[in-house]
Amino acid sequence: MAYWLPVLWFGVIGFGVLMYVLLDGFVLGLGILAPFAEDEHQLDHMMNTAAPIWDGNETWLVLGGTGLLAAFPKAYAVVLSALYLPVLLMLIALVFRGVAFEFRFKAHRSKPAWGAAFALGSMFAAFAQGVILGALVEGMPLQGGKYMGGAFGWFSPFSMLTGVAVVFGYALLGSTWLILKTEGRTQLIARTLTRPLVLVVVAFMGLVSAWLPFLDSRIMARWFESGNFWWLAPVPVLALINAFALWQATMKQGRDAAPFLLTLSFFVLGFAGLVLGIWPNIVPPSLTIWDAASPASSQGFVGVGLIVLLPAILGYTWWSYSVFKGKVAADAGYH
Repeated sequence: MAYWLPVLWFGVIGFGVLMYVLLDGFVLGLGILAPFAEDEHQLDHMMNTAAPIWDGNETWLVLGGTGLLAAFPKAYAVVLSALYLPVLLMLIALVFRGVAFEFRFKAHRSKPAWGAAFALGSMFAAFAQGVILGALVEGMPLQGGKYMGGAFGWFSPFSMLTGVAVVFGYALLGSTWLILKTEGRTQLIARTLTRPLVLVVVAFMGLVSAWLPFLDSRIMARWFESGNFWWLAPVPVLALINAFALWQATMKQGRDAAPFLLTLSFFVLGFAGLVLGIWPNIVPPSLTIWDAASPASSQGFVGVGLIVLLPAILGYTWWSYSVFKGKVAADAGYH
């Protein structure tokens, strides 16, 4: 149990983070794309595609954070002490995004201001999440399991690169979501934005991958040691095939679901590559899941609650998306 419980919790937390990225990522993408709306009515239409389901998506972020605290308190302490500034930026930006989402539909004279707050909150939240990702991938200086860097130890060219990359990645999720959920002029704009976004996101993926050998986190080393490359190689190969299929899907009219589904799978493959690269570390380069784990009794106790909560979260997520499936009309309202 002492061996397998941390593995199970690592999988649960990873699943929660992935679900958050996939589901809230396209809503943040809508905010990032808000400046491209031709008028306030079109921005209403864009936001209405996510209005019934957006706030439930953040449940996955809460699951990932609380799971990290309960199952891996040492990792939680390291990550929060090292990254409290970008984490704080992310939380403040998410608050602005959420408040703007609700207030904009009720406002009249201040509607453009709330639209700008929605866009800026989404951009800063996405950027902060990318910075956090980049800092984790780059590795954190640890001594005796304690963070030895300063308040700005997370700041580096690599973390800035990943911050910008996540902004464009979420924008791609948002544009393909609009292709799926809208018709007419809004969908045409989304299709026009999607094609260059695919190229930019693939380019960023290539830049990040090319940078990995120069980092100290040993992620790239893991790919080539002990013959690992041969069983890990399908992930980047599938990512390239996925990127080509996504580009092809954006060129074909009438296949509205394919671009969004292929973008989701592209993110899943990128996430899989990241997890395979850092395993068994939860905080690169040296804090493993077993070093960071809470006692087996604690993990088992919290796991009882997880058995109840996880099916409930999955259930209402599926239900909400199934109820509000289909196209959203341009004159649909949010109350």
